[in-house]
Amino acid sequence: MKLKINIKQLRKDIWESISGTEMDFTAGSIGRAVFLLSVPMVLEMVMESIFAIVDIFFVSKLGSEAVATVGITESLITIVYSIGSGLAMATTALVARRTGEKRPEEASKVAFQAILTGVLVSFLIAIPGFLWSSDLIRLMGGSPEMQKSLSEYTRIMLGFNGIIIVLFIINSVLRSSGDAAMSLRVLVIANLFNMVLDPLLIFGIGPFPEMGIKGAAVATVTGRGIGILFQLFLLFRGKRRIRITLADIRFEPHTMWQIIKLSLGGIGQSLIATTSWVGMVRIIATFGSNVVAGYTIAIRIIIFGLLPSWGISNAASTLVGQNLGANQPDRAERSVWMTTKMNTIILTLIGLILVLFPGTFIRMFIQDPAVIMPGIQALRIISIGFLFYGPGMVMIQSFNGAGDTVTPTKVYFICFWLIEIPLAWILSKPAGMGQTGTFTAIVIAESIMTLMAMYLFRQGKWKLKKV
Repeated sequence: MKLKINIKQLRKDIWESISGTEMDFTAGSIGRAVFLLSVPMVLEMVMESIFAIVDIFFVSKLGSEAVATVGITESLITIVYSIGSGLAMATTALVARRTGEKRPEEASKVAFQAILTGVLVSFLIAIPGFLWSSDLIRLMGGSPEMQKSLSEYTRIMLGFNGIIIVLFIINSVLRSSGDAAMSLRVLVIANLFNMVLDPLLIFGIGPFPEMGIKGAAVATVTGRGIGILFQLFLLFRGKRRIRITLADIRFEPHTMWQIIKLSLGGIGQSLIATTSWVGMVRIIATFGSNVVAGYTIAIRIIIFGLLPSWGISNAASTLVGQNLGANQPDRAERSVWMTTKMNTIILTLIGLILVLFPGTFIRMFIQDPAVIMPGIQALRIISIGFLFYGPGMVMIQSFNGAGDTVTPTKVYFICFWLIEIPLAWILSKPAGMGQTGTFTAIVIAESIMTLMAMYLFRQGKWKLKKV
């Protein structure tokens, strides 16, 4: 009988988490709060990754050069993700803190200023990205064919980067206010459009033109754009925890500057992490397009495997921000350790599956033996570190949720630029390990990052951060 009651309650909690909850996350059961926030956030991360998975699935039918183009473009677009993530981190810290303080009107003001800031910043990337896309591919070691006939994909993705940034920011508003279920719905809608449009535009099915790799970019931009329209409806016309009114639509330099200052640490840590990926791709590109393609597919699978961890980590960020706003630092810390335990168990199991059966997953995307072998190598080696990735991600996001974006920036700089990049070059070139050395360097750097973050978190200085 007890088991049935637990199952019934579990089903009830799952439904509440994905349909929207009214729970006050600064009171009540911490475990239930973590669960109600984590479920939609994990699913949201799944939806976000499906954009990339769907693109790679269809683009892989066009050959390894097309896949490598997507891989190089993704390494460039990560700069956009860095800025979007940094602004989203700042937005999360401010909105969660105002929500915990029971000041929803102030949270709504922050939301609009964050959106406006994202739009203005996006132009700094859109203009050069649109004008010099083929030059960027050349600098990244892309082949002449990629520079000439496949660069349109890069031009569209960089030219419309504002769609990515704004989508990130508004979803962070919804999540940090406690409306994680709504941010999930946004990405479900966006993904449905992307899944339908991708094959239609890439292969020219029915009345649609055959656009090749360019069609993948158009489909992704269109899907995300529709998602933003739904987000704006929720913020302006919906009945959610955050609602923007006409009074909030104004230019407030002071608030925008506060967001920018707070986001600098977040942008810095994201830029350090993602530009290190650019450096890694540049090193891997020296081994040829097949290795780049295999690595690109492996990374997409790894990112998909890490999605539960990102969702749970984002839940920790929201709980830290709201509980600090409610002047409950001890509850915030307990929330972090609970999410850390959950994250470690889940990622260890996922990592074990990827280590044991890497070929099964790689062959889901491509059948070319020259691409499969390096893909299997990358997937198996990098997945060994899943035991460490989980707790590290929770610690980093907890710092960000508290508004302390400087500490993770320092940790990232040491681990990714002073350890990962040099070590990847040393192991792959002087040590003669080839691409295997590059993959091994990723595991070593990420594990060191986790240990550093846990040590700094235990010191507790994040509890004193004011935003």
